[in-house]
Amino acid sequence: MKTINIHASCVAIGARGVLILGESGAGKSDLLLRLMDEGARLVADDRTELAVAKGRVVARAPKSIAGLMEVRGLGIISQPFAESVALGLAVRLGEATRLPEPTFYVPPEGLGPIKPVPLIVLDGRMASASARIRLALKAFSRGLFREDVNRNNAK
Repeated sequence: MKTINIHASCVAIGARGVLILGESGAGKSDLLLRLMDEGARLVADDRTELAVAKGRVVARAPKSIAGLMEVRGLGIISQPFAESVALGLAVRLGEATRLPEPTFYVPPEGLGPIKPVPLIVLDGRMASASARIRLALKAFSRGLFREDVNRNNAK
């Protein structure tokens, strides 16, 4: 199975993975820590390996950092972790728009055909960031978006 190593963090919320993308210093590890404090399981911090299994993007930590998390001000800490998880959501840290168009994460070339992974953009420093991630994961998996209302309010 071909794998690609990317600069991203990942947690498992239930059986679904959340890939957190952002530049160095954008707050990936801080958001990861908040999600874990609310019950998510660490998959990978800062570097994540992606592969495809049964058409789904699967994330795991590189062996050299599996179960390790860098916490600014504390150092490298061992944590319980999930060995791998199929992605249910990708989050790019940045400035969010009020009513965004649906978009999907496009992994680096070479992984092959995949089931689309919804992508959201949010400010990871917001107090509600982890709640928004949980809500997005639920909304995408259960089809809770009201596109008719979203489109009308965007005008």
